Amino acid sequence: MAVRAPLDARAVSRALAILRREAPKWNAPIVSFIAVQSRDPFRTLIGCILSLRTKDETTAAAWHRLFERAATPDAILKLAPKTLEALIYPVGFYRTKARVIRGICRDLIDKFGTVVPDDIDELLKLKGVGRKTANLVVTEAYGRPGICVDTHVHRISNRWGFVKAKTPDKTEVALRKALPPRHWIEYNGLLVAFGQTICHPTSPWCSRCKIAHLCPRIGVIRSR
Repeated sequence: MAVRAPLDARAVSRALAILRREAPKWNAPIVSFIAVQSRDPFRTLIGCILSLRTKDETTAAAWHRLFERAATPDAILKLAPKTLEALIYPVGFYRTKARVIRGICRDLIDKFGTVVPDDIDELLKLKGVGRKTANLVVTEAYGRPGICVDTHVHRISNRWGFVKAKTPDKTEVALRKALPPRHWIEYNGLLVAFGQTICHPTSPWCSRCKIAHLCPRIGVIRSR
């Protein structure tokens, strides 16, 4: 097999155009689905917290249970801690996430008048909110430029050779320099769906991949 060059910005634009056409065949990432369904930055923010290290179907069920019972920071804080834990169970680390959610609700009330900030630096002032969550809220809930880098975005961006970075945070920095701003908002959603269905961490489905002719497959040892 011929060795392909790493993708540059032009090749990434071509790849994203192909993935955009393919995306309707895949399930949308859960946070994108929540943002579209709710049109509510607070629900999107809490959905991000619930989704960490949790399967999409589990996140969606927990999110619906919680917001059917308590839909605002004030209402969530009125729940007994054990009740909140029961509502979001069995998301991963549900006890820790319940504490984080309560802390976020307190910060939103005390620091922001219950309004979820639309700025990454301001969102990072909320206890328990990291760069991934902050970028997701800014892009998904507010439609503002940001690059959310999770494990899929980190892996695929490096697999393409578009960036060369050892951590998601460093991948975000590199992408902000290399990725055309017009692609920032859609980049996470497309790559997460692509990573969940085709470009798996191990043994990706290269035989089914519509951009296999572009990809240098950096770090891929085995594929299907």
